[in-house]
Amino acid sequence: MMTSAETDLMRVLADPLRLQIVTLLARETLCTTHLVEETGAKQTNLSNHLRVLREAGVVETEPCGRFTYYRLKADVIEEIAGQFAALAQSARLTAEANFKRSCP
Repeated sequence: MMTSAETDLMRVLADPLRLQIVTLLARETLCTTHLVEETGAKQTNLSNHLRVLREAGVVETEPCGRFTYYRLKADVIEEIAGQFAALAQSARLTAEANFKRSCP
């Protein structure tokens, strides 16, 4: 069973732009300017999404002069991936056992 925090994390990552940001940050550490160029999103919109990702613990920041760089926290992604792997394993076992609840 997933915890409330894990469910919240899935909701955070369900947004298409946030998922795009996470995908880009998986490849390299980027600042807001880079993310605006890569996504085509408006800076204010992007900043709001980055705030949500930061508050959810998905990304961390690194100040560098007048810029802020964002880095993906791999352990958070690994944790949610583990939850999905457990769900997939459960589904496989259920399918193999042909388990189904009988109807009343």
